Amino acid sequence: MAEVLVAFTTQVSGRDGLRYEPRACGGTTEDGLYEGWIEFVPIGDGQPMRTPRETLQPNRADLVYWATGLTQAYLEGALGRALAEPVVVERERAVAVMFDGPAPPRVTSTNARQPLPVLNPFEVYQQGESVLVAELGALSTGRLRDIVLAFGFASIGAAERATAAELTTMILNGVRTPSATIGELRAES
Repeated sequence: MAEVLVAFTTQVSGRDGLRYEPRACGGTTEDGLYEGWIEFVPIGDGQPMRTPRETLQPNRADLVYWATGLTQAYLEGALGRALAEPVVVERERAVAVMFDGPAPPRVTSTNARQPLPVLNPFEVYQQGESVLVAELGALSTGRLRDIVLAFGFASIGAAERATAAELTTMILNGVRTPSATIGELRAES
């Protein structure tokens, strides 16, 4: 079931000239993960809209953590994404979730999110495994997931379901015994 996680007190302006009240919303997926999106309710006339899925988390606590960390700049960017292809619904007066899920993803080559790792685990591993473990320990689950996906240490599904400890293990196993594919990725980095 979908719910409003955070109703922001700030407003954001769209390129359409309207001002919106943003809300971070979330709910569970069919496979038991938690997805988050942003809804924008216009101040005055206009139709509310939503973004496609902004995040996928393993549990509700991580989803709430994501929602409470959103910045003004992030909300402005999310409004731009929502205005790119709005999904129109009737406006409700109560501060309640307006959609049962995020907007469907837009499949374009320029909009596809590529994981951007904050470090190259092969380079850090050359300084010693303990150095890599310390560096990984300072990263969020999302940053660890980006490393796992960027270097091909696990599938998207496995990475999305994994905890921070499991992601760290995937990275360590990957740098200890690099395959030809991972070696090619390392050379491209």
